[in-house]
Amino acid sequence: MPLFHHFYSDALCHFYGEMPSGTRTTTEAHVIPSSRVQQDEDKGETSSLSSFKSNYEKLPHYLKSCLDYCYVVSNKLVMDKNKGNVVRQLLAQGLIPEKPGEIMEDTAENIINELIGLEMLHEGYIFSQIEVSEFYEKSCLVEVEEQDFVSKAATWPIHAYIVPFGEDLPPNFKSLLIRSLIIEFYFPRRWQTICGLQFLLVLKLMSLVEYLPDEVGDLVHLKYLYLTRFKMKTLPQTLHLANCSKLFQVPVEIYNIEQLRHLLFADIFEYGDGIRVPRGIGTLANLQTCTGVYASAGIASELSSLTQLRTLHVRGVSDDHAGELFTSIIKLENLVSLSLIAEQPDEGTFLPELEPFSPPPHLQELDLCGGLVEMPNWLPSVENLTSLQLWYSNLLEEPFSVLQFLPKLEHLTLWEAYEAKLIDKESCEAGGFQKLKTLIIASRNLVEWTEIVNGAFPSLRRLRFDDCDELRFLPEGLQNISTIQELYVSHLHGDLARRLNGKENYKIKHISKFYWREEIS
Repeated sequence: MPLFHHFYSDALCHFYGEMPSGTRTTTEAHVIPSSRVQQDEDKGETSSLSSFKSNYEKLPHYLKSCLDYCYVVSNKLVMDKNKGNVVRQLLAQGLIPEKPGEIMEDTAENIINELIGLEMLHEGYIFSQIEVSEFYEKSCLVEVEEQDFVSKAATWPIHAYIVPFGEDLPPNFKSLLIRSLIIEFYFPRRWQTICGLQFLLVLKLMSLVEYLPDEVGDLVHLKYLYLTRFKMKTLPQTLHLANCSKLFQVPVEIYNIEQLRHLLFADIFEYGDGIRVPRGIGTLANLQTCTGVYASAGIASELSSLTQLRTLHVRGVSDDHAGELFTSIIKLENLVSLSLIAEQPDEGTFLPELEPFSPPPHLQELDLCGGLVEMPNWLPSVENLTSLQLWYSNLLEEPFSVLQFLPKLEHLTLWEAYEAKLIDKESCEAGGFQKLKTLIIASRNLVEWTEIVNGAFPSLRRLRFDDCDELRFLPEGLQNISTIQELYVSHLHGDLARRLNGKENYKIKHISKFYWREEIS
């Protein structure tokens, strides 16, 4: 590392090679058209570009390698760049140094957080998407011509990103030492080529094919398999599936993968009943991540055996198996992220009564998706909670007063969580939400937030209103939150727009980024 880059013109193909340290010469540079250079100078970006390049050169080799790979997986059309998925890909590539006594997933996340702190990576507040600094491509990427690329690619590991426009792949494709392959809109005839890439560590396919060939099993070095938008009804083996709506049940042979650490069937935002897994999941002693699984009664009781589990997202949670499920979760002392999702939560289905439940002691992220009779009494006492999402809760009580003194809460999403038209001044006291950085509210009923008392939300950086079509008044006191950087209103009501452009402009003039998707009358 750093990366050299080659673009193959017959399809949207990008190849990134790991250039060993010390091989980059002063004559190699990313070529920026002179007009672009001039634009950068006009915008005062030259010094920032130089600073980024200097800081990059000072990084330890392992940080450079991780940053370079983050660029590959977050580039172009690839949408799956959630922090957790990036962590798992870094591990699959062998880029994370082992530290005695530390879980490698934690080491990888700490590396990402370190790069975020250095402003070389940025974490989006929606879905925790990882983005590489805008200066990276201008200062760190080395472009090479076809002839030079072919000679270097013969011996160096390659990461490939492809959106094929036809049936042809680049020449000598199978001869390259491809370690990562990311393909959008894949056509089925290329299975033979893919299955011949014997050095492949990471394979991500976004397509509409109906099967995986047995030859995928010949990829003996494969550590990360990501499939999305597949129409498969059966599956030979898997690690990560998303948007696979036809896949109903996985085969029992999956439990033969004894070293499986991450079993991901869906994200919280992909609604459905969940994937049925056969009895025996409790034998996966090394499992750390389990998402998108339908919690039938038998499976719910087995989860207690997964003592290494750190992330659990369970679908189809209902009264039928709630007791067994809650009993199992309480025993998972290493759990830091938990999602409980009712069947069809967006259609008003309720979660089971949560009062008998007690969360594990180290829980940091909690998503409750489904109707709630009332806020659980134990929720304000989850002292390590940094992220809370309430989806389709349809609460009658105002949630701010219950949640405002969670000591470590940084991110709060209230998505159709509260049915009232008004959030009043009394909902939050001075000193409430001390650590909160991001607040997302989605509500079809909300018309007005009257006032934020002075001293509340002292750390707020991002405020977002999604699908708040009736919102006409932003709160008095918003102007006193000096930390706020972004304000987003997906549907900006005409009345609100006129106020903010006129006599109430003082509420938002200190916010550097104010934007909306569309303006409505």
